Amino acid sequence: MTSTQQRAALQRQIWQIANDVRGAVDGWDFKQYVLGTLFYRFISENFALYIKGGDDSVNYAALDNAVITPEIKDDAIKTKGYFIYPSQLFVNVSTDANSNESLNTDLASVFAAIEASANGYDSEADIKGLFADFDTTSNRLGNTVVDKNSRLAAVLKGVAGLDFGDFQGSQIDLFGDAYEFLISNYAANAGKSGGEFFTPQHVSKLIAQLAMHKQTSVNKIYDPACGSGSLLLQAKKHFDAHIIEDGFFGQEINHTTYNLARMNMFLHNINYDKFNIQLGNTLINPHFSDDKPFDAIVSNPPYSVKWIGSDDPTLINDERFAPAGVLAPKSKADFAFVLHALSYLSSKGRAAIVCFPGIFYRSGAEKKIRQYLVDNNYVETVISLAPNLFFGTTIAVNILVLSKHKTDTKTQFIDASGEEYFKKATNTNILTDDHIEQIMLAFDSKEQVAHFAESVDHDKIAENDYNLSVSSYVEAKDTREVIDITQLNAELKTTVAKIDQLRVDIDAIVAEIDLPAGRQGRD
Repeated sequence: MTSTQQRAALQRQIWQIANDVRGAVDGWDFKQYVLGTLFYRFISENFALYIKGGDDSVNYAALDNAVITPEIKDDAIKTKGYFIYPSQLFVNVSTDANSNESLNTDLASVFAAIEASANGYDSEADIKGLFADFDTTSNRLGNTVVDKNSRLAAVLKGVAGLDFGDFQGSQIDLFGDAYEFLISNYAANAGKSGGEFFTPQHVSKLIAQLAMHKQTSVNKIYDPACGSGSLLLQAKKHFDAHIIEDGFFGQEINHTTYNLARMNMFLHNINYDKFNIQLGNTLINPHFSDDKPFDAIVSNPPYSVKWIGSDDPTLINDERFAPAGVLAPKSKADFAFVLHALSYLSSKGRAAIVCFPGIFYRSGAEKKIRQYLVDNNYVETVISLAPNLFFGTTIAVNILVLSKHKTDTKTQFIDASGEEYFKKATNTNILTDDHIEQIMLAFDSKEQVAHFAESVDHDKIAENDYNLSVSSYVEAKDTREVIDITQLNAELKTTVAKIDQLRVDIDAIVAEIDLPAGRQGRD
Protein backbone atom coordinates (compact mmCIF):
# COMPACT_ATOMS: atom_id res chain seq x y z
CA MET A 1 0.00 0.00 0.00
CA THR A 2 1.46 3.37 -1.02
CA SER A 3 1.69 6.35 1.31
CA THR A 4 -1.18 8.06 -0.53
CA GLN A 5 -3.36 4.97 -0.16
CA GLN A 6 -2.44 4.59 3.51
CA ARG A 7 -3.22 8.24 4.21
CA ALA A 8 -6.60 7.96 2.46
CA ALA A 9 -7.40 4.75 4.36
CA LEU A 10 -6.45 6.39 7.66
CA GLN A 11 -8.72 9.36 6.97
CA ARG A 12 -11.63 7.10 5.98
CA GLN A 13 -11.21 5.07 9.16
CA ILE A 14 -11.07 8.14 11.39
CA TRP A 15 -14.17 9.54 9.69
CA GLN A 16 -15.95 6.24 10.27
CA ILE A 17 -15.03 6.37 13.96
CA ALA A 18 -16.33 9.94 14.07
CA ASN A 19 -19.64 8.80 12.58
CA ASP A 20 -19.93 6.08 15.22
CA VAL A 21 -19.63 8.57 18.07
CA ARG A 22 -21.14 11.61 16.35
CA GLY A 23 -23.54 13.66 18.43
CA ALA A 24 -21.94 12.70 21.71
CA VAL A 25 -18.36 13.91 21.59
CA ASP A 26 -17.41 17.36 20.31
CA GLY A 27 -14.99 17.07 17.40
CA TRP A 28 -12.24 18.96 19.18
CA ASP A 29 -12.52 16.65 22.21
CA PHE A 30 -12.94 13.61 19.99
CA LYS A 31 -9.40 14.03 18.66
CA GLN A 32 -8.05 13.25 22.14
CA TYR A 33 -9.69 9.83 22.11
CA VAL A 34 -8.47 8.95 18.61
CA LEU A 35 -4.90 10.13 19.21
CA GLY A 36 -4.82 8.60 22.68
CA THR A 37 -5.99 5.27 21.30
CA LEU A 38 -3.41 5.39 18.50
CA PHE A 39 -0.78 5.96 21.17
CA TYR A 40 -2.11 3.13 23.34
CA ARG A 41 -2.00 0.73 20.39
CA PHE A 42 1.52 1.82 19.44
CA ILE A 43 3.13 1.46 22.87
CA SER A 44 1.40 -1.91 23.31
CA GLU A 45 2.77 -3.24 20.02
CA ASN A 46 6.16 -1.65 20.63
CA PHE A 47 6.41 -3.17 24.10
CA ALA A 48 5.34 -6.63 22.88
CA LEU A 49 8.03 -6.47 20.18
CA TYR A 50 10.61 -5.58 22.84
CA ILE A 51 9.63 -8.58 24.98
CA LYS A 52 9.63 -10.80 21.91
CA GLY A 53 13.25 -9.86 21.27
CA GLY A 54 13.25 -11.29 17.76
CA ASP A 55 12.02 -14.71 18.89
CA ASP A 56 8.94 -15.54 16.77
CA SER A 57 7.93 -18.28 19.20
CA VAL A 58 7.15 -15.68 21.89
CA ASN A 59 3.54 -14.42 21.91
CA TYR A 60 3.51 -11.89 24.74
CA ALA A 61 -0.20 -11.13 24.37
CA ALA A 62 -1.06 -14.77 25.07
CA LEU A 63 0.99 -14.99 28.29
CA ASP A 64 -0.46 -14.95 31.79
CA ASN A 65 0.39 -11.92 33.92
CA ALA A 66 1.63 -14.27 36.63
CA VAL A 67 4.65 -15.38 34.59
CA ILE A 68 6.12 -11.87 34.72
CA THR A 69 8.87 -11.75 37.31
CA PRO A 70 9.97 -8.58 39.15
CA GLU A 71 13.32 -8.84 37.35
CA ILE A 72 11.66 -8.86 33.92
CA LYS A 73 9.54 -5.86 34.85
CA ASP A 74 12.45 -3.90 36.33
CA ASP A 75 14.66 -4.48 33.30
CA ALA A 76 11.88 -3.50 30.89
CA ILE A 77 11.12 -0.22 32.66
CA LYS A 78 14.81 0.72 32.73
CA THR A 79 14.97 0.12 28.98
CA LYS A 80 11.56 1.23 27.66
CA GLY A 81 10.55 3.60 30.43
CA TYR A 82 7.24 1.86 31.21
CA PHE A 83 5.67 -1.60 31.62
CA ILE A 84 2.51 -3.20 30.20
CA TYR A 85 1.24 -6.59 31.38
CA PRO A 86 -0.12 -8.98 28.72
CA SER A 87 -3.71 -8.45 29.83
CA GLN A 88 -3.26 -4.67 29.49
CA LEU A 89 -2.15 -4.77 25.86
CA PHE A 90 -4.29 -2.94 23.31
CA VAL A 91 -4.96 -6.13 21.32
CA ASN A 92 -6.46 -7.89 24.36
CA VAL A 93 -8.52 -4.94 25.59
CA SER A 94 -9.86 -4.08 22.11
CA THR A 95 -10.78 -7.69 21.26
CA ASP A 96 -13.31 -7.88 24.09
CA ALA A 97 -14.31 -4.21 24.02
CA ASN A 98 -17.87 -4.70 22.73
CA SER A 99 -18.78 -7.20 25.45
CA ASN A 100 -16.90 -5.61 28.36
CA GLU A 101 -19.46 -4.00 30.65
CA SER A 102 -16.74 -2.23 32.64
CA LEU A 103 -14.66 -1.11 29.65
CA ASN A 104 -14.44 2.54 30.71
CA THR A 105 -13.14 1.79 34.22
CA ASP A 106 -10.89 -1.03 32.96
CA LEU A 107 -9.27 1.35 30.48
CA ALA A 108 -8.78 3.95 33.21
CA SER A 109 -7.07 1.30 35.36
CA VAL A 110 -4.81 0.20 32.50
CA PHE A 111 -3.72 3.77 31.76
CA ALA A 112 -3.09 4.48 35.45
CA ALA A 113 -1.05 1.27 35.76
CA ILE A 114 1.12 2.10 32.73
CA GLU A 115 1.89 5.55 34.13
CA ALA A 116 2.49 4.20 37.65
CA SER A 117 4.92 1.57 36.34
CA ALA A 118 7.51 4.33 35.86
CA ASN A 119 7.27 5.66 39.42
CA GLY A 120 10.70 5.78 41.00
CA TYR A 121 12.50 5.31 37.69
CA ASP A 122 14.36 7.83 35.52
CA SER A 123 11.43 7.87 33.09
CA GLU A 124 8.82 8.87 35.68
CA ALA A 125 8.53 12.51 34.53
CA ASP A 126 8.29 11.46 30.87
CA ILE A 127 5.47 8.97 31.49
CA LYS A 128 3.45 10.72 34.18
CA GLY A 129 0.16 12.16 32.95
CA LEU A 130 0.44 10.87 29.38
CA PHE A 131 -3.18 9.67 29.44
CA ALA A 132 -4.53 12.64 31.42
CA ASP A 133 -6.64 13.87 28.49
CA PHE A 134 -8.05 10.41 27.75
CA ASP A 135 -10.87 10.60 30.31
CA THR A 136 -12.78 7.32 29.97
CA THR A 137 -15.37 8.33 32.60
CA SER A 138 -16.21 11.73 31.11
CA ASN A 139 -19.83 12.61 30.44
CA ARG A 140 -18.67 13.79 27.03
CA LEU A 141 -18.80 10.10 26.10
CA GLY A 142 -22.38 9.72 27.30
CA ASN A 143 -24.50 10.01 30.39
CA THR A 144 -24.62 6.28 31.13
CA VAL A 145 -21.94 3.64 31.48
CA VAL A 146 -23.48 1.76 28.55
CA ASP A 147 -23.17 4.85 26.32
CA LYS A 148 -19.59 5.48 27.43
CA ASN A 149 -18.56 1.88 26.79
CA SER A 150 -20.27 1.80 23.41
CA ARG A 151 -18.38 4.84 22.17
CA LEU A 152 -15.07 3.78 23.67
CA ALA A 153 -15.45 0.38 22.00
CA ALA A 154 -16.14 2.12 18.67
CA VAL A 155 -12.88 4.10 18.93
CA LEU A 156 -10.88 1.02 20.00
CA LYS A 157 -12.30 -1.11 17.20
CA GLY A 158 -11.75 1.67 14.68
CA VAL A 159 -8.07 2.06 15.57
CA ALA A 160 -7.67 -1.72 15.67
CA GLY A 161 -8.97 -1.77 12.10
CA LEU A 162 -6.05 0.28 10.80
CA ASP A 163 -4.35 -2.48 8.84
CA PHE A 164 -0.93 -1.05 8.07
CA GLY A 165 1.16 -3.77 9.66
CA ASP A 166 3.31 -2.58 12.53
CA PHE A 167 3.77 1.14 13.11
CA GLN A 168 7.40 1.09 12.05
CA GLY A 169 6.44 -0.48 8.73
CA SER A 170 3.89 2.20 7.91
CA GLN A 171 4.59 4.39 4.89
CA ILE A 172 3.16 7.46 6.64
CA ASP A 173 3.34 9.32 9.92
CA LEU A 174 0.17 7.82 11.42
CA PHE A 175 0.03 10.14 14.40
CA GLY A 176 0.94 13.30 12.49
CA ASP A 177 -1.42 12.51 9.63
CA ALA A 178 -4.25 11.67 12.02
CA TYR A 179 -3.69 14.88 13.97
CA GLU A 180 -3.53 16.95 10.79
CA PHE A 181 -6.75 15.41 9.48
CA LEU A 182 -8.58 15.94 12.78
CA ILE A 183 -7.46 19.55 13.09
CA SER A 184 -8.32 20.41 9.49
CA ASN A 185 -11.83 19.05 10.00
CA TYR A 186 -12.57 20.23 13.53
CA ALA A 187 -10.43 23.25 14.45
CA ALA A 188 -12.63 25.82 12.70
CA ASN A 189 -15.85 24.28 14.00
CA ALA A 190 -14.48 24.24 17.53
CA GLY A 191 -13.56 27.92 17.31
CA LYS A 192 -9.94 27.18 18.01
CA SER A 193 -6.91 27.96 15.93
CA GLY A 194 -5.25 24.72 14.90
CA GLY A 195 -2.24 26.75 13.82
CA GLU A 196 -1.43 27.31 17.49
CA PHE A 197 -1.04 23.60 18.06
CA PHE A 198 0.23 22.06 14.87
CA THR A 199 2.67 22.98 12.14
CA PRO A 200 1.78 21.19 8.86
CA GLN A 201 4.34 18.56 7.94
CA HIS A 202 5.37 20.23 4.67
CA VAL A 203 6.18 23.52 6.46
CA SER A 204 7.92 21.63 9.27
CA LYS A 205 10.15 19.97 6.70
CA LEU A 206 11.36 23.32 5.37
CA ILE A 207 11.98 24.71 8.86
CA ALA A 208 13.93 21.61 9.92
CA GLN A 209 16.11 21.77 6.82
CA LEU A 210 16.87 25.45 7.41
CA ALA A 211 17.87 24.87 11.05
CA MET A 212 19.99 21.79 10.28
CA HIS A 213 21.51 23.05 7.04
CA LYS A 214 25.07 21.76 6.45
CA GLN A 215 25.39 20.53 10.03
CA THR A 216 26.71 16.97 9.91
CA SER A 217 25.90 16.61 13.60
CA VAL A 218 24.17 18.66 16.27
CA ASN A 219 24.32 18.26 20.01
CA LYS A 220 20.52 18.59 20.39
CA ILE A 221 17.50 20.28 18.86
CA TYR A 222 15.06 22.55 20.70
CA ASP A 223 11.61 24.06 20.21
CA PRO A 224 10.58 26.68 22.82
CA ALA A 225 6.89 26.42 21.85
CA CYS A 226 6.81 22.81 20.71
CA GLY A 227 3.07 22.10 20.46
CA SER A 228 2.64 18.46 19.45
CA GLY A 229 6.35 18.14 18.63
CA SER A 230 5.92 18.09 14.85
CA LEU A 231 8.84 20.45 14.17
CA LEU A 232 11.22 18.45 16.36
CA LEU A 233 10.21 15.22 14.68
CA GLN A 234 10.78 16.58 11.18
CA ALA A 235 14.43 16.93 12.14
CA LYS A 236 14.46 13.24 13.00
CA LYS A 237 12.77 12.31 9.72
CA HIS A 238 15.04 14.44 7.58
CA PHE A 239 18.32 13.36 9.15
CA ASP A 240 19.72 10.13 10.49
CA ALA A 241 18.89 9.93 14.17
CA HIS A 242 22.50 9.44 15.26
CA ILE A 243 23.58 12.95 14.26
CA ILE A 244 21.26 14.47 16.89
CA GLU A 245 23.52 13.41 19.72
CA ASP A 246 21.72 14.36 22.93
CA GLY A 247 18.15 14.31 21.71
CA PHE A 248 15.04 16.46 21.45
CA PHE A 249 14.05 19.24 23.83
CA GLY A 250 10.94 21.37 24.02
CA GLN A 251 8.61 23.39 26.20
CA GLU A 252 4.85 23.80 25.79
CA ILE A 253 2.34 25.90 27.73
CA ASN A 254 -0.81 23.99 26.71
CA HIS A 255 -1.27 20.86 28.82
CA THR A 256 -3.08 18.86 26.14
CA THR A 257 -0.49 19.49 23.44
CA TYR A 258 2.30 18.93 25.99
CA ASN A 259 0.96 15.40 26.46
CA LEU A 260 0.62 14.95 22.70
CA ALA A 261 4.25 15.99 22.20
CA ARG A 262 5.46 13.36 24.67
CA MET A 263 3.24 10.72 23.04
CA ASN A 264 4.64 11.76 19.66
CA MET A 265 8.21 11.15 20.85
CA PHE A 266 7.36 7.57 21.84
CA LEU A 267 5.42 7.04 18.62
CA HIS A 268 8.56 7.91 16.66
CA ASN A 269 10.73 5.50 18.64
CA ILE A 270 12.50 8.25 20.56
CA ASN A 271 13.19 6.66 23.92
CA TYR A 272 12.50 8.50 27.16
CA ASP A 273 16.21 9.19 27.71
CA LYS A 274 16.48 10.94 24.32
CA PHE A 275 13.80 13.58 24.80
CA ASN A 276 12.93 16.18 27.40
CA ILE A 277 9.60 17.95 26.98
CA GLN A 278 8.62 20.34 29.76
CA LEU A 279 5.30 22.00 30.63
CA GLY A 280 5.19 25.73 31.30
CA ASN A 281 5.40 29.31 30.06
CA THR A 282 8.63 29.60 28.08
CA LEU A 283 8.85 33.39 28.39
CA ILE A 284 8.24 33.58 32.15
CA ASN A 285 9.45 30.22 33.42
CA PRO A 286 11.96 28.86 30.90
CA HIS A 287 13.50 25.42 31.24
CA PHE A 288 16.97 24.34 30.02
CA SER A 289 18.58 27.73 30.75
CA ASP A 290 21.41 25.94 32.58
CA ASP A 291 22.01 23.50 29.74
CA LYS A 292 24.55 23.89 26.96
CA PRO A 293 23.29 26.05 24.05
CA PHE A 294 21.50 24.25 21.22
CA ASP A 295 22.98 23.67 17.76
CA ALA A 296 19.53 23.66 16.15
CA ILE A 297 16.34 25.51 17.15
CA VAL A 298 13.00 25.28 15.35
CA SER A 299 9.80 27.03 16.35
CA ASN A 300 6.35 28.19 15.34
CA PRO A 301 5.38 30.27 18.39
CA PRO A 302 1.88 31.73 18.75
CA TYR A 303 1.44 34.90 16.73
CA SER A 304 1.17 38.23 18.56
CA VAL A 305 0.03 36.85 21.91
CA LYS A 306 -0.01 39.04 25.00
CA TRP A 307 2.61 38.62 27.70
CA ILE A 308 3.57 40.36 30.93
CA GLY A 309 6.48 42.25 29.33
CA SER A 310 7.28 45.56 31.00
CA ASP A 311 4.78 44.92 33.81
CA ASP A 312 7.49 42.68 35.26
CA PRO A 313 10.46 45.04 35.88
CA THR A 314 12.85 42.12 36.35
CA LEU A 315 12.52 40.96 32.76
CA ILE A 316 14.60 43.81 31.33
CA ASN A 317 17.53 42.33 33.26
CA ASP A 318 16.84 38.81 32.03
CA GLU A 319 19.89 37.61 30.07
CA ARG A 320 17.62 36.66 27.18
CA PHE A 321 16.19 40.16 26.71
CA ALA A 322 18.73 42.52 28.30
CA PRO A 323 21.16 42.66 25.31
CA ALA A 324 18.46 44.22 23.11
CA GLY A 325 17.86 46.93 25.69
CA VAL A 326 14.09 46.75 25.28
CA LEU A 327 11.29 44.23 25.80
CA ALA A 328 8.82 43.10 23.17
CA PRO A 329 5.48 44.95 23.46
CA LYS A 330 3.05 43.55 26.02
CA SER A 331 0.44 43.07 23.29
CA LYS A 332 2.81 41.27 20.92
CA ALA A 333 5.24 38.72 22.35
CA ASP A 334 6.67 37.64 18.96
CA PHE A 335 10.12 39.15 19.47
CA ALA A 336 10.25 37.80 23.03
CA PHE A 337 10.23 34.30 21.54
CA VAL A 338 12.85 35.34 18.97
CA LEU A 339 15.21 36.74 21.62
CA HIS A 340 14.62 33.69 23.80
CA ALA A 341 15.61 31.40 20.92
CA LEU A 342 18.67 33.51 20.11
CA SER A 343 19.92 33.29 23.69
CA TYR A 344 19.63 29.48 23.61
CA LEU A 345 21.48 29.18 20.28
CA SER A 346 25.05 27.90 20.15
CA SER A 347 27.86 29.63 18.26
CA LYS A 348 27.65 27.02 15.44
CA GLY A 349 23.91 26.71 15.27
CA ARG A 350 20.87 28.10 13.46
CA ALA A 351 17.35 28.94 14.57
CA ALA A 352 14.45 28.87 12.09
CA ILE A 353 11.36 30.60 13.50
CA VAL A 354 7.93 31.17 11.93
CA CYS A 355 7.00 34.83 12.48
CA PHE A 356 4.04 37.15 12.00
CA PRO A 357 5.00 39.56 9.18
CA GLY A 358 4.14 42.71 11.13
CA ILE A 359 7.17 42.40 13.41
CA PHE A 360 9.48 43.07 10.46
CA TYR A 361 8.27 46.61 9.76
CA ARG A 362 6.49 48.01 12.84
CA SER A 363 8.11 50.86 14.78
CA GLY A 364 8.74 51.28 18.50
CA ALA A 365 10.26 48.48 20.57
CA GLU A 366 10.10 46.04 17.67
CA LYS A 367 12.24 48.35 15.52
CA LYS A 368 14.83 48.58 18.32
CA ILE A 369 14.96 44.78 18.58
CA ARG A 370 15.40 44.49 14.80
CA GLN A 371 18.26 47.00 15.03
CA TYR A 372 19.92 44.91 17.74
CA LEU A 373 19.60 41.76 15.63
CA VAL A 374 20.90 43.39 12.44
CA ASP A 375 23.71 45.40 14.04
CA ASN A 376 24.99 42.25 15.75
CA ASN A 377 24.76 40.30 12.47
CA TYR A 378 22.38 37.61 13.74
CA VAL A 379 19.84 37.74 10.89
CA GLU A 380 20.87 35.34 8.15
CA THR A 381 17.67 35.14 6.10
CA VAL A 382 14.05 36.28 6.06
CA ILE A 383 11.71 34.17 3.92
CA SER A 384 8.23 35.24 2.89
CA LEU A 385 5.91 32.25 2.44
CA ALA A 386 2.63 31.83 0.60
CA PRO A 387 -0.71 32.56 2.33
CA ASN A 388 -2.97 29.89 3.82
CA LEU A 389 -0.31 27.30 4.62
CA PHE A 390 -1.46 26.82 8.23
CA PHE A 391 -4.69 25.59 9.79
CA GLY A 392 -6.80 28.31 11.35
CA THR A 393 -5.13 31.29 9.64
CA THR A 394 -4.73 32.53 6.07
CA ILE A 395 -1.80 34.82 6.96
CA ALA A 396 1.23 34.73 4.67
CA VAL A 397 3.85 34.20 7.39
CA ASN A 398 7.62 34.64 7.32
CA ILE A 399 10.48 32.44 8.47
CA LEU A 400 13.31 34.18 10.31
CA VAL A 401 16.65 32.35 10.23
CA LEU A 402 19.11 33.39 12.95
CA SER A 403 22.79 32.48 12.99
CA LYS A 404 25.78 33.30 15.19
CA HIS A 405 28.39 32.22 12.65
CA LYS A 406 27.77 34.40 9.58
CA THR A 407 30.85 35.09 7.48
CA ASP A 408 29.62 38.43 6.07
CA THR A 409 27.31 41.26 7.09
CA LYS A 410 24.68 40.70 4.43
CA THR A 411 21.12 39.62 5.16
CA GLN A 412 19.30 37.46 2.64
CA PHE A 413 15.66 37.98 1.64
CA ILE A 414 13.66 35.29 -0.19
CA ASP A 415 10.19 35.88 -1.63
CA ALA A 416 8.53 32.46 -1.84
CA SER A 417 5.00 33.85 -1.72
CA GLY A 418 4.26 33.67 -5.45
CA GLU A 419 2.03 31.06 -7.05
CA GLU A 420 5.05 29.21 -8.47
CA TYR A 421 6.20 28.42 -4.90
CA PHE A 422 3.14 26.62 -3.53
CA LYS A 423 0.40 24.23 -4.58
CA LYS A 424 -3.22 25.19 -4.11
CA ALA A 425 -5.28 22.65 -2.17
CA THR A 426 -8.82 22.37 -0.83
CA ASN A 427 -8.31 23.47 2.78
CA THR A 428 -4.80 24.87 2.93
CA ASN A 429 -2.04 25.49 0.44
CA ILE A 430 0.94 23.11 0.31
CA LEU A 431 4.69 23.33 -0.15
CA THR A 432 5.79 20.42 -2.31
CA ASP A 433 9.27 18.90 -2.18
CA ASP A 434 10.15 20.84 -5.33
CA HIS A 435 9.14 24.12 -3.71
CA ILE A 436 11.20 23.34 -0.62
CA GLU A 437 14.18 22.43 -2.81
CA GLN A 438 13.97 25.76 -4.66
CA ILE A 439 13.98 27.68 -1.38
CA MET A 440 16.84 25.62 0.07
CA LEU A 441 18.97 26.06 -3.08
CA ALA A 442 18.59 29.84 -2.83
CA PHE A 443 19.27 29.75 0.93
CA ASP A 444 22.42 27.71 0.39
CA SER A 445 23.89 29.71 -2.48
CA LYS A 446 22.96 33.21 -1.26
CA GLU A 447 23.01 34.22 -4.93
CA GLN A 448 20.87 37.02 -6.34
CA VAL A 449 17.83 35.72 -8.21
CA ALA A 450 15.60 38.32 -9.82
CA HIS A 451 12.21 38.64 -8.14
CA PHE A 452 13.09 35.81 -5.73
CA ALA A 453 16.27 36.25 -3.66
CA GLU A 454 18.40 39.24 -2.70
CA SER A 455 21.33 39.58 -0.29
CA VAL A 456 21.42 43.07 1.19
CA ASP A 457 24.25 44.94 2.92
CA HIS A 458 23.88 45.98 6.54
CA ASP A 459 24.15 49.67 5.64
CA LYS A 460 21.21 49.51 3.25
CA ILE A 461 19.01 47.91 5.93
CA ALA A 462 20.08 50.55 8.44
CA GLU A 463 19.24 53.31 5.94
CA ASN A 464 15.82 51.69 5.50
CA ASP A 465 15.03 52.14 9.20
CA TYR A 466 15.90 48.48 9.91
CA ASN A 467 12.88 47.32 7.96
CA LEU A 468 13.19 43.55 7.38
CA SER A 469 10.15 43.05 5.16
CA VAL A 470 11.01 40.90 2.17
CA SER A 471 8.97 43.12 -0.16
CA SER A 472 11.28 46.05 0.69
CA TYR A 473 14.25 44.33 -0.92
CA VAL A 474 12.97 41.78 -3.43
CA GLU A 475 11.31 43.48 -6.38
CA ALA A 476 7.99 41.90 -7.23
CA LYS A 477 7.70 40.39 -10.65
CA ASP A 478 5.73 42.57 -13.06
CA THR A 479 2.96 40.30 -14.29
CA ARG A 480 1.36 42.97 -16.48
CA GLU A 481 1.14 42.23 -20.20
CA VAL A 482 4.01 43.71 -22.20
CA ILE A 483 2.64 46.00 -24.92
CA ASP A 484 4.45 46.89 -28.18
CA ILE A 485 3.63 50.60 -28.56
CA THR A 486 4.66 50.72 -32.25
CA GLN A 487 2.43 47.79 -33.08
CA LEU A 488 -0.38 49.22 -30.98
CA ASN A 489 -0.16 52.59 -32.80
CA ALA A 490 -0.25 50.83 -36.16
CA GLU A 491 -3.32 48.87 -35.08
CA LEU A 492 -4.97 52.06 -33.82
CA LYS A 493 -4.22 53.81 -37.11
CA THR A 494 -5.83 50.98 -39.05
CA THR A 495 -8.82 50.96 -36.69
CA VAL A 496 -9.29 54.75 -37.03
CA ALA A 497 -9.14 54.48 -40.84
CA LYS A 498 -11.82 51.78 -40.76
CA ILE A 499 -13.97 53.93 -38.49
CA ASP A 500 -13.58 56.94 -40.84
CA GLN A 501 -14.59 54.84 -43.85
CA LEU A 502 -17.52 53.42 -41.90
CA ARG A 503 -18.71 56.93 -41.11
CA VAL A 504 -18.52 57.88 -44.83
CA ASP A 505 -20.56 54.80 -45.74
CA ILE A 506 -23.14 55.52 -43.05
CA ASP A 507 -23.46 59.19 -44.16
CA ALA A 508 -24.10 58.06 -47.73
CA ILE A 509 -26.82 55.67 -46.64
CA VAL A 510 -28.45 58.32 -44.45
CA ALA A 511 -28.34 60.87 -47.31
CA GLU A 512 -30.10 58.48 -49.66
CA ILE A 513 -32.76 57.73 -47.08
CA ASP A 514 -33.40 61.48 -46.67
CA LEU A 515 -33.99 62.11 -50.46
CA PRO A 516 -37.63 62.91 -51.61
CA ALA A 517 -39.53 59.81 -52.68
CA GLY A 518 -39.57 60.80 -56.36
CA ARG A 519 -35.83 61.27 -56.48
CA GLN A 520 -34.73 58.09 -54.65
CA GLY A 521 -32.63 55.99 -56.94
CA ARG A 522 -32.00 58.88 -59.38
CA ASP A 523 -29.07 61.18 -59.77
